[in-house]
Parts: sequence; C-alpha cells; structure tokens
Amino acid sequence: MSELFDAIDALVASRSPLPPPAERKRLRQAHGLTLEEVATTLDVRRATVGAWESGRTEPRPPQREPYAHLLKQLARLYPSPTATEGGTPPATPAATAPPVIPAVVEVAPPAPVAAVAAPVQASPVPAPATPPPSPAAAPRPARGSRRPGTPRAAANSPAPAGSGVYAHGPLLVLDADDERQVTGYGTGGLLLDVPAGSLPSLVEWALSEARVGAEKLHASGKDGDPLLVLTAAACERYGLPVTLSDAERSAGRLPEGHQVIKLLERAGWKLTRRGLGPWARIYRPVTGGRRQCVQLCIPSWNALDDRAWGHAAKLEPAELARVLGVYAHRVMTPVGSTAVSGLELMTALNPPTRASEPDSDGKRHSEHRPGSLGTQALDPAPCEAVDGHPVLAHLPRFHTRGPEERLFEEAYDWARDLTDAECMQSHLVGIDVNLAFGAAANGAVVGLDAPPEHVTGPVFDPAVPGSWLVDLSHVDLSRVKVAKQWRDLEGGLLPSPFTPTGERPEGPAWYATPTVAYAVELGYDVTPVEAWLRPRSGRFLDGWYKRLRDAYVTTMADLKVAEKLPPGEFLKAMDGYKRRNPELGIVVDAVKMTVKGGIGKLQEKARGGGWVPGQAWPALARPTWRPDIRAAVISRARINMHRKMVALAAATGRYPVAVMSDCAVYTADGPSPLDVLPYDADGKTVPGSFRLGVSPGMVKHEGTQDVLWGVGVLEQLAAEGKVANLARYIKTGEVTARDTGE
Repeated sequence: MSELFDAIDALVASRSPLPPPAERKRLRQAHGLTLEEVATTLDVRRATVGAWESGRTEPRPPQREPYAHLLKQLARLYPSPTATEGGTPPATPAATAPPVIPAVVEVAPPAPVAAVAAPVQASPVPAPATPPPSPAAAPRPARGSRRPGTPRAAANSPAPAGSGVYAHGPLLVLDADDERQVTGYGTGGLLLDVPAGSLPSLVEWALSEARVGAEKLHASGKDGDPLLVLTAAACERYGLPVTLSDAERSAGRLPEGHQVIKLLERAGWKLTRRGLGPWARIYRPVTGGRRQCVQLCIPSWNALDDRAWGHAAKLEPAELARVLGVYAHRVMTPVGSTAVSGLELMTALNPPTRASEPDSDGKRHSEHRPGSLGTQALDPAPCEAVDGHPVLAHLPRFHTRGPEERLFEEAYDWARDLTDAECMQSHLVGIDVNLAFGAAANGAVVGLDAPPEHVTGPVFDPAVPGSWLVDLSHVDLSRVKVAKQWRDLEGGLLPSPFTPTGERPEGPAWYATPTVAYAVELGYDVTPVEAWLRPRSGRFLDGWYKRLRDAYVTTMADLKVAEKLPPGEFLKAMDGYKRRNPELGIVVDAVKMTVKGGIGKLQEKARGGGWVPGQAWPALARPTWRPDIRAAVISRARINMHRKMVALAAATGRYPVAVMSDCAVYTADGPSPLDVLPYDADGKTVPGSFRLGVSPGMVKHEGTQDVLWGVGVLEQLAAEGKVANLARYIKTGEVTARDTGE
C-alpha cells in the first residue's frame, strides 16, 4: 500500500505548479543566481533553464519538483509586485497539461542595456532611454497567436520588431536545449524558434524566412548579410565540433572532407577561400541580381578573440546578442575579426561602383564611383612594398632594405633615461590618445584608384599624397617653430618625429607626405631626391572615421562619459566606467580594435606555410591592400603625437620619458594627469597640446606608477641588455616574463 501512496505522490509532484515563465526569471535574477548555477544544481544544461524561463518548454520529472521548490522558496523572499498582498505568484494554467511551446517569443532584456539595444542613427549621443518595466509584466503569447516568422513586438521590448525584409535585426545567436530545439536570440530581446535541422537548411531558412540582415550603409553599397552566431550547443546540433582540433586550429578551418561541408556542397552552397572556420561565409553565386550569402560566427572556435571582444564568448546567448547587436547597429554587422570588419566597413561606406545613368535602352550599368578605391588592385611603389612582394622579386633573396629603400612609417616605440630632476619627482603619469589612428584618418588625403607616378627631383607639395626620398637629418629639435614662432627646446629630451624609434635620421630616407610636411612646419627646408606620387587623391577615410567616432562616443556616453566634460569631471567619469555596464565595455573595446585593426589590414602580410617570397598572396588581390594609405595614417598619428609633445614642452618645460604608439609617460609631483597638463580656472590648457576628453584625438588617463618603480624597471631590463619602455607597463605596473626573458 505504501508503494501506491509513493506513486501517487510522484504523480502529483510531476505536475508541481509553477509560476509563469517571466516570473521564474524574475525570481532567479532577484536572488542573483545565474542560469549556470541553477542548471548545475538541477543537473540540466543552461539552455534548458533558459527555455523554462522563456516559456518554450516546461520542466519535466525528475527536475520539475525541485525546480518548483526552488521557485517557491524564492517567491517567499521576493514577492511579486503584481501578486496580491500575502499571496504567491499564480501557477501556470498549463500545470496539468502538456507544455505550450510558442513558435516565437520576444522577451525584454534587462534594464542595464535597454538604452543601447536599439540602433542609433541620428545623434551620436542619444538621450537616455527609460528603463523597461520588469520582464515579469510581459505577457506570454498564447498558443497559435501568430505564425512562425511573423512576430509582434513584446510589450517591454526597447527595440520592437520592425517591418520589412530585415524586421528581426542584423543577427541571431543560436542555442540548442536538451531536446535539440534551437532558439535564435536577436536584438531587442527577440526570440525565434529555428526549425532547421541541418546547416544547409539553416542557411536556407536564414535567407528565406528569418528576415535577418541589415540595410546597406551607402546608397551604392550592398545590404549586410545575415549573421548567425552558433553556441557550443548549436554546433553539436548541426554536426559541428564544439572546438577545433590542433590541426584544424592551425589551418583555421575544418578539413575539406568534413561531413557538414559535404552537405553544404550537395545543397549547392559554396564557401570562400577561408573555408568553414571561426568566421565563415556561405553563399551561392548571384543569380538574377539576387545575393545569397550568410555569415557564420562560432565563438567556441575563438571567433571572438578576447583581445578585441573581452569575455564576450562566455556570455549567455541573449547577452551576446545584445553586445553584437549594439556593435552591428553602430558600426556594422561583424563579418570576421574586428580588423576584417574595419576593412570591410571602408568599402561599405565608400563603395567602388555605382549605377550609371540610363543608356539609350533605359538600362543602367555598373560604373566607377568617384572618390573610391575602384575595383582593381594596385601595385605599390617599390619603397612601399613589404618584403617578399612581387614588385621586389628582382632583389637578392636575403637582401635587407634600409631606410633609403623602404618606407618605414610606424607608430612610436621610444624611451630615454630619466634626468636627475625627473628622478626627484614622485610619479610617472601615462596619458593615452583616444582612437589615435581614427583621429589621424580624419581628413587624411590619400591616393585613390590610380597607380603611383615616379618623379625625379620633385618640388615638395604637402597637398599631394605619396612617398618622398628626402634627407631630414638636418632638422634640429632644439630650435623649432611652434605656432609659427621659433622656440628653443631641450632637443635631446624629445623623440625625433621622423623615425618610430625616435632616433634622429642619418641620411636620406623614404617618408610619407605628412612626415615631410611636418619638417616644413617645424621651420626647415626640404629637398626631395625622388618621389612616388598619387595626384588622383581624396579623403577616402572620412566617412569611415565618422562612423567609428560616433559609435565610440555614443557608447561612452551610455557609460556616463559624455563629451565636453570639464577635466576633473571627465577623470571622475572615466574611473571604473566599464564596471557600469561590462557589456558596453566590450563594445567600446571592439570599436577601438576595429579602428586599429582596420588600418593594419591595409598592409596585410602573407600568411600560411605554402607562401614563397616573390609570389602574390590573396590579400594583394584586394583594392584595399594599400600600404601607402596605412603609412599616411600612421605618419599623421605619430606627427600629431609629436606636435602635442612639442607644444607642451614649449609652454611648460615638461618632456616625455617614454612613448609607445598613442601613450606618453611624464614625470609629475602628483598622480593625476592634471599634475602634468596645465589647466586654468576656465578649463583651458596649452593650445595645440594634450587635452583631456573622450573625443578622438583627446587624451585619457592611462595609468600612474611611482618613479621608484620606473627606475627599478629600467635597471632590471638594462641588466638584461634590454631597453625598457615604461609606456608599455604604465597601466598595470606589471613587467611580464616575456619582457624579462624568463
């Protein structure tokens, strides 16, 4: 008889009443529990708990009774604001029936990122949005309330589903539960059931039914392809490995004979040269003017490099969708690493072709678009080519090119010993230029779609982009023009503006136009010997800079760091700004890496073990393989840095002790940048020098260390025969084993 009663108890427990799905999520979050913690306790997968909270599935025995007990305990601690006084959240109406699984559900995201989930178009600094109500207030859709693929906006969604071909936003993060059901997490809290059971059918669904993608960024450009981000569980669901093997990781892709690749090929889909790797492009050739292409991102294969994306790969699917969604709306839908996306953004904002005027038959044709780089790849000038380039195939194999043969425009890596007076000061203060390469790209005049022209004995023209062979060794930094007035400086305490090492050049060398123009600005004559010039020029990167600048400034404003703050308020706002919203902190870092990586990609070098010097590599086929543009931007960034250091030295007598790219270190009697940069009562500082602020080109506090720490680092590395650059370590104060050789 007791066994019968036990069976009855088990039967009743199998239908333990549960609060509505939104209330389950509210209770978990109210107690500070993560999905992972609940899933581990109940011995289920994280995605399963997420499905319970979204209403897609209902708990089943043996987990249902302990889950109901957990929620009951939490409900006592955190009564629902909508429940009757002294009561408990109502049980789900389907407590004794099979679970209801709606085809499409939208759930409002948590309040911290509600203000940034929607795309920002008009203003770089939007007004703060009102946080949405508690997700508990969102009604659960009734069964059969709408058809798959036609969702309506959730009541509390900050970015409601729109209309049109891309109504569901630019991307979906796909996750699978224990029952192999796949959910797509989109922007604005969107949830979609994904019916596809294989990768080929998933691609078909993404293009035909998902309504995912992005509008083009330029009238003559192309729409953004749908981006599908596959979690580890989704990889398993679609027959992909959760992680790559060592051989696959080295190759950067799955082998050609993998079963999933064969399935794609049988269905008529193709992969680009990079194959099925962390970032993959699956497409069919354009037919009838219709583009069919889907982008895949697989975080567990290291698609989201932590150097650019921080801890994004470890986020929950909904959180990852929000982070990538903000980036997609403000920058572009990611199509690869931040470097790849930065390069693609250049073309998306400045397409190479446009539709012509109608001909006699009323038809339009594709034609070159003025101001772009065109569709043809260009060979660089010999001095601009990297080692191994085909234009240098005539050189001996082990020939080393010096500055008189090679254009060497790179960022600063310079340091010097401290003077006796500097050793008597207490602190080393680092200041860092915001988006230094982005600010340098703004207004840069670069060559466009024509090859360089070789000229012997040219007259220097600062308006013509190109590379110049000229001797700048006569420029004396102890006497220069500052704001068109001659000033005397301690020349030995400043780096040379003409070399990345800061050493004074010893004879003729190749320089980009901005570097030579700066020598003239400092008050010295220049006499070029020869040049490679590009008369057909323009400001190709202006739109690119503006897009990234707006993304950066807008996101920083969301983190409560606004433009035009007084210096003291700015430093206070910057203190721990990423902790206010770690997800937006990821976006800020990704934007910065997009700027830096995009410029670097303009001179992508050969990769892979099969390449032989003198042979072309794939990157050379791109019109955007332009080392001359990269050189011009880096030259402007280095010159901008030097110009600010000279202005500060002329006004205050302060000189940097180390410079690393966009970071300069000064000694000071206090720990703050305000102890280095002179500001008057009106908030004004030295004209032309460093200014504190969030805008690109302005500076922020990089870090502060004791002078004794700096002296110790210098002595430690000097004993090992190394030159220490304190700007490299000023942020954390840590000198790694790699730096010390241990």
